[in-house]
This record gives sequence, C-alpha cells and structure tokens, in this order.
Amino acid sequence: MGAKKEKATEAAEEETEETDFEAGERKGKKGKITSITELPGIGTQSAEKLIKAGYKTLESIAVASPAELIEAAELGEITAAKAINAARESLEMGYETADKIAERRELIGRISTGSIEIDNLIGGGVETQSLTEIYGQYASGKTQWAFQLAVMTQLPKDKGGLNGNVLYIDSENSFRPERVISIAKHRGLDPDKILKNIYVARAYNSDHQMLLAEKAADMIKEKNIKLIIVDSLTAQFRSEFIGRGTLSDRQQKLNKHMHTLMRLAEMNNLAVLVTNQVMSRPDIMFGDPTAPIGGHIVAHNSKTRLYLRKSKEDKRVAKLVDSPSLPDGEALYRVTPNGLEDI
Repeated sequence: MGAKKEKATEAAEEETEETDFEAGERKGKKGKITSITELPGIGTQSAEKLIKAGYKTLESIAVASPAELIEAAELGEITAAKAINAARESLEMGYETADKIAERRELIGRISTGSIEIDNLIGGGVETQSLTEIYGQYASGKTQWAFQLAVMTQLPKDKGGLNGNVLYIDSENSFRPERVISIAKHRGLDPDKILKNIYVARAYNSDHQMLLAEKAADMIKEKNIKLIIVDSLTAQFRSEFIGRGTLSDRQQKLNKHMHTLMRLAEMNNLAVLVTNQVMSRPDIMFGDPTAPIGGHIVAHNSKTRLYLRKSKEDKRVAKLVDSPSLPDGEALYRVTPNGLEDI
C-alpha cells in the first residue's frame, strides 16, 4: 500500500509540473513578457520559489545561469534555459551598436576618494557599474579606503558623492565607527546621520559572505544603496580552503561570489569596492614579491585593480595595476585622522 501511495504522489507531482509548464508556455506566447510569471515553463509554484531565492525581475533571470535557476526553483535544465532565453529576448539583450553603449556609460557615476591625486589616477573616482579591487600588505591602508568611501558616497554629486547609502560586508571584524565619525566631522557632516546610512554585516564564513552579497539585492532599491564594500574579499576563503587540494573549490566559490557582486553593480548602477589580502611569492628573486590572493579568478573579475603600499611616515602609494580604459600610474597620498588626503 505504501509503495502505491508513493507512486500516486509522484504521478500527481509530475502532472502538476507539466500543467505549470504548459501554463507558462501559453503565457509566454501571448505577447511581450513583463514579469517572471509569464516566462515559459514557470508556473505559480516555480515563480514563488524563484522570488523567494531573490529572482524577482526579468533582469535577474536574464543574467542568471541555468544551474542557478535549477538550484533555486528545482527546474529542469531545458525549462531553465527556455526561461532565461525568453527573459533575454524580452529585454532585447543581444547585439547593439557601440554608440548605445557610449550613451549608457554616460550614466556612470564616480565617488571621489577625497584625494585629487588618486581621483586623477583612476579617472575621477571609483566608478559605478564596476568592481574595484584594492590590495596590499597589512597596514597599507585598505580599510581606510573603505571608511573614506563610505562617507564620500553620501555627499551630493557636486561634491564628489552619489547622494546614496552604503552596504558594508565586514569579514575581518575591522569596521570601526569611530574612524567614520572622524572623517565625517572633517567633512562638516553629521556623524550620526552618516553612521545610520551605512548598513554593516559581519561575515563569519565564506558561505555567509556569499549569502550576504546575494541578499543585498533586496536592500539596494529600498535603502538607496550606491556603494557595496567587501572588506576583505578573500579572508574567509583563505582560512577555510587550505592546501592545493581545495584550491579548485575555493576558486569556483570566489568566482561565483564576484559574479554576484558584478551583477549587482551593473544592474543597479552602483559601485563595488573590495579589499584583498596578499601573499609573498618566494619564486620572485628580484622586484616586489607581493601578490594578491585569488589568482586569475580575482584578477579577471576586477575591472580596476590598485596596489597599495606604505611609504615614509603616514604616506602611502597607490599603483594602478589594471584598468580597461586607463594607463598604469601611481599616486602619492597620506592617511590621516581626517581620512585620505593629498600631500
């Protein structure tokens, strides 16, 4: 009797899934798709699962991979692929002329670092729709950049900000509100208001860090987020995945995490700043042996890379290592109680 009941239940489930698929197919043929419930193969139950997993818009479906939708809503591989293709066609995500891309890039905003020298080096400030990585040894000032930009983002556009708020993922327990307060006071801002506009989450492991990035999508519009900071990107991954045997798993997770951050930046016209730890390469006989953690995965996913190093006293050097549109160069600046300043 038990076996018969199980078979009947399975048959009913298959029938429900088929009905949902047919319903989705019919909705997809009516005209232009405007919501995820109209995608082919996405019935009511599947739509609820997708929304619960954070896939609330056609854009989020269009930029997802079939594997992500299969995991989120238990869809079949063919169904997931059809839904993604339908979303992309509805949004006209195909070829376009370069002049349209140029028009879209005019919408890019830039957050001033507070230093004219650094801003000139990186084309006017940390740009939106992009991921910026800063790496360096301990005490090179990576977290100071995070504090500075958390304040500068909240300034009006004519003063180097974006009139927006900040999400701060702290994986090293290094967030210090007193530093934010001192920078805000120097700028003549209300410290209490500045702190209330910075939403901080402590990441306790790599999975938690990835989850916080995925859940950020729910807050971006509601809280007017214009900057996401991850300090640091690799600390948790580095401590959990030890030895060459785990390197492949670590890199796959890092790749997924960075793609989530890039997707948030591009879809919401916001900036992402990540700090990164370094290691010393013993095979480098001459020159600087310092290398960032994460290898090619992090290097390829970071659109702008800056290497920070200490100089004399409170002076620091920022070296532009990689940018799709800017030449390599260096900027000299200071880290003071007031934040990042020109010499």
